[in-house]
Amino acid sequence: MQSGFRAGRGCTSATLKVINDIISAIDRKHYCAAVFIDLAKAFDSVNHTILIGRLKSLGLSNHCLAWFTNYFLDRFQCVKSEGLLSSPLAVSTGVPQGSILGPILFSAYINDVALAADPPLNPVIFISPSGVIVEGDSVTLNCISDSNPPAEINWFKGGIFVGSGRIFSISKISSDDSGEYKCKSINEHGEKYSDVILYVMYLQVESPERVTEGDSVTLTCKSSCALTDRATFIWYRNSLKILTESNFSNKLSLNPVRRDDSGRYSCAVDGHTHISPAVYLNVMYPPRSASVSISPSGVIVEGDSVTLNCISDSNPQALNFNWFKGQKFVGSGRIFSISKISSDDSGEYKCKSINEHGEKYSDTVTLNVMYPPRSVSVSISGSGVIVEGDSVTLKCISDSNPPALKFSWFKGVKFVGSGRIFSISKISSDDSGEYKCKSINEHGEKYSDAVTLNVMYPPRSVSVLISGSGVIVEGDSVTLNCISDSNPPALNFSWFKENEASAVGSGQRFSALQSGRFYCQAHNPHGSQRSDAVTVTVRRGAGWLVWVGITVACVGIVFIISIILYTIQKKRINCRSAIHEYENDDLSANTYTALDPKTRSSDLYHTLTVRECRKLDVQKSFHSEVR
Repeated sequence: MQSGFRAGRGCTSATLKVINDIISAIDRKHYCAAVFIDLAKAFDSVNHTILIGRLKSLGLSNHCLAWFTNYFLDRFQCVKSEGLLSSPLAVSTGVPQGSILGPILFSAYINDVALAADPPLNPVIFISPSGVIVEGDSVTLNCISDSNPPAEINWFKGGIFVGSGRIFSISKISSDDSGEYKCKSINEHGEKYSDVILYVMYLQVESPERVTEGDSVTLTCKSSCALTDRATFIWYRNSLKILTESNFSNKLSLNPVRRDDSGRYSCAVDGHTHISPAVYLNVMYPPRSASVSISPSGVIVEGDSVTLNCISDSNPQALNFNWFKGQKFVGSGRIFSISKISSDDSGEYKCKSINEHGEKYSDTVTLNVMYPPRSVSVSISGSGVIVEGDSVTLKCISDSNPPALKFSWFKGVKFVGSGRIFSISKISSDDSGEYKCKSINEHGEKYSDAVTLNVMYPPRSVSVLISGSGVIVEGDSVTLNCISDSNPPALNFSWFKENEASAVGSGQRFSALQSGRFYCQAHNPHGSQRSDAVTVTVRRGAGWLVWVGITVACVGIVFIISIILYTIQKKRINCRSAIHEYENDDLSANTYTALDPKTRSSDLYHTLTVRECRKLDVQKSFHSEVR
């Protein structure tokens, strides 16, 4: 077994090998002899021709042999000391010292020294890599045996044949590959065994199954075999190295453990590729980062179906959820649905996520439900009596989302303006009427109910209407009617005669009995106005005294008729003659002659004689009745 010029080998390993061979021989009741050969200037004494032949016997191809031949030819060496360089000297023997190929070529050169005996010598097993073998490594067992002719090599594990050939390889070795391996070197002259024990170290992370945030946790990287105190461990979380000086031991402390420490932990020994199987550290913690998602996203219009989803980070996963609108509990479960949403559902919503370790409220989200205008109404500034000349403002009030920005105004069915506010400066009675507004947003429109502007104003266009004509006969009366336009209608009227300070009457109607120019004045709570004057003319006529005279005359006629009827009964013939004479007379003259007031002494009948009397049809009636 070559110990020189090999990593991890030296005098110690060579000595241990010799001692082990001696002890093994004694254990098998064998004799043990040793031959120690010291070659002076060993590397410098190698003959190039013999070496090329030896390499050829080992099975190297012609191309390789040509390469090595060229490698040895035309080589020169010199010595440099204290800045001085010797003359070059041709090198005809030996292999370059300090080179990688030097030890290998020398080993090949002296490989047949021990072939003096025919059967195989004690084979030797080399393990690569040397040192600790960790689960997952690729391991090569090399069985070296000197024999002539070359021996056949077979491999056994625990007495079971596992392979043949000088080299036995195990890729990604596992703990199941641990055990005793033997190589058997055999030719026709005999056989020899060599054994070696293969220890496969495996790593395992020990961790508590469940921990709670805030606890103190220690993870341990355990090995199947003892390691030196200088062994350095590498820790991984989720396949990423934890690069902290304090984590280079086989224990990883997490104090206190945080929710972010959850993950898959594994460990490895520095210098080896094997990483232990990952162990999941499950850190329990109460809900955090609770939030609410709204579906559908975007504008929500009245009548839509809306779903709120409570999202939270917790371990274990939260299974209990409560929903609140403002401070009012409205439902439970991860999902909160509202079908046919209305504006009453607008507001701030939040959810509470609960597990056995605690609870968490989400931030509030606002449901802003859009809807077309509704409850549209008109307010009138100065909600009292509107008097002509006032400034009046109508305001269109509506409930909508988004707020209506377009407004149209109508008087009756006629469009009169736009904007939320419709103003009328110095309002007049012509502005009286029914007004309404139309409120519009992108989701619809709505008309308000009509409101009535009732504009009050004092009397105007006051005039006097004469019933009949303005000319009357003395003793008669004429009715004057005061007409005015006002709001509210005038209820108080005063009558005046021109050039007289005091009123001569009141009320809407006034009866004039004398001549003159009369006018009226109409009053309401907002003012008064007088009419133009009208003329009333009274002409002289029979008047009421005439009627009194006629009445007396009729009584007299009745009296006379009574006397005549009485006389007729006694003097029928004389009466006929008297009647005949009466028919030929002028009725008008005779009637009034018979009633001649001059024969009377009464002042009343004297008055009737100086006035003009009207003809009466009573005379004819009387005449017919006498006939």
